[in-house]
Amino acid sequence: MFQSFETTSDPAAGPGRLARLRDHLRGEGLAGFLVPRADVHQGEYVAARDERLQWLTGFTGSAGFAIVLPDVAGVFIDGRYRVQVKGQVDLAAFTPVPWPEVKPGPWIREHLAAGVVGFDPWLHSADEIARIEAALEGSGVTLRAISNAVDAIWPDQPGPPMGAAFPHPVTLAGETSVDKRARLAAGLRDQGQSTAVITLPDSLCWLLNLRGADVPRNPILHGFAILHADGSVDLFTAPEKLPTAARDTLDAAIRLHPAPAFDAALQALTGTVRVDRSTAPLAVSRLLEKGGATVAWGDDPCRLPKACKNLAEVAGMREAHLRDGAAVVEFLCWLDDTAPKGGLTEIDVVTALEGHRRATNMLHDISFDTICGAGPNGAIMHYRVTTDSNRPVRLNELLLVDSGAQYADGTTDITRTIAVGDPGAEARDCYTRVLQGVIAISRARWPRGITGRDLDALARFPLWVAGLDFDHGTGHGVGAFLSVHEGPQRISRISEVPLEPGMILSNEPGYYREGAFGIRLENLIVVQPAPALGDGRDQLCFETLTFAPFDRRLIRADRLSPDERGWIDAYHAEVMEKLSQRLSPAARDWLAAACAPI
Repeated sequence: MFQSFETTSDPAAGPGRLARLRDHLRGEGLAGFLVPRADVHQGEYVAARDERLQWLTGFTGSAGFAIVLPDVAGVFIDGRYRVQVKGQVDLAAFTPVPWPEVKPGPWIREHLAAGVVGFDPWLHSADEIARIEAALEGSGVTLRAISNAVDAIWPDQPGPPMGAAFPHPVTLAGETSVDKRARLAAGLRDQGQSTAVITLPDSLCWLLNLRGADVPRNPILHGFAILHADGSVDLFTAPEKLPTAARDTLDAAIRLHPAPAFDAALQALTGTVRVDRSTAPLAVSRLLEKGGATVAWGDDPCRLPKACKNLAEVAGMREAHLRDGAAVVEFLCWLDDTAPKGGLTEIDVVTALEGHRRATNMLHDISFDTICGAGPNGAIMHYRVTTDSNRPVRLNELLLVDSGAQYADGTTDITRTIAVGDPGAEARDCYTRVLQGVIAISRARWPRGITGRDLDALARFPLWVAGLDFDHGTGHGVGAFLSVHEGPQRISRISEVPLEPGMILSNEPGYYREGAFGIRLENLIVVQPAPALGDGRDQLCFETLTFAPFDRRLIRADRLSPDERGWIDAYHAEVMEKLSQRLSPAARDWLAAACAPI
């Protein structure tokens, strides 16, 4: 099994660790410390060594941070984790803080009259620290860059990850590393920049056509790179992480250095150096300025090209989704037969689903720990089942299963909410509204230049008219055999990045009733040029990549418009057409019934 079910959160350990951290801070003359979830690469998924937030507080979510002050320790969490955090931290020691509604700077001002708050400059971006400092201006509180205070009190902190890198073939990448570097280097020259610093591991992997194994679930290599305007690259990572097969793909213009040499290399740079203010650690720009380089704030040059998948990458994603869709249908067929008999638990469901994916003989890993929430656990948006939380799958409840896979040709992410027995009229009504949101996004077409922010409301409107909503974005970007959560593209109220052809996103509205049930439905979609229509305006649309049926038992057909019915029936017909020849006879028969017109 890729997924394990041990309990990694330990609320009982939090108060003692918090006390030791405060003692350490007092010894350093500090009033507080910022504890982010991120690592030096600003990653959402981090290695065991970098699980500082979890180690200190017990909170295991993939986003958030803590601010430790003398009399209060706030754990800042967004809408996805407000149920989860209450069960994972000692609430007598840690205070959950709704974020981003409450910003860190004003919160510090409210709870600390004066003093110095420390932070590790390798774990925060320049943007992040600038916002906090601006909010503290005129107060008695200042920030100071220090060595990491959590590391100083963590006696058994794991070592850095040493996963082996491996080549990603050009047949799947669609473009050689040489061509990618030449294209990006030309952009640097056009802007009068001599170099660009690359700190995001998925950017590094995309640029060099490498993949790695330094964090669970996402095939990335930890390292830093300096891209020069002549197309050459200095790569900083542990040399032992590059076995012969990976090294052989690195041409002479890629110079390999040990990771500790990165600091000195930054100080040695001259000229104008591009740094991504929102993703690079603050320490990067400070080292550049210390050495005399001119920092030019600008986007990571890899992020947008990486987000706009080429023809080979889109073709690989299509094939990966058909393979994965067949595995999911085999699983749904098994679940439909087994769950009503009783005896299943959430762990049984997760294990069975991974087994069906393994049966493809092409599974590299799962793309994240499967979220399998039965009944009220479905309302915990990023729930991870453990042996302690494992709940039976009961009759007349909803079961939410959010899962994905990593194949060499693509990354998948799919959510289906399934009826076990009859969960009731209210559940069916909410399910139908969520499904209407999926349909609205799937059918959207728009003029070029529109951002994900402009489309987000389409998914929410069927819920809004009933006074309902969900506290997460409608869609995140997805990599091609890379990170299952990828920027800069997303469908969200805060997204300002125009959607462009080749961008792959999730389409996943939901609805969650704490203590009762959760509903989320998710397909992956890719931006494509829209067929000509009307007066021929240049428009874009979505192509659906994910193929697996929605649960017809939960659809209130009387609430659907004719167009919505037509979309569902056409989608199900396409599911049947694309997957039937990939299925066992039993699953094929089950799918025929599941995809019957509504």
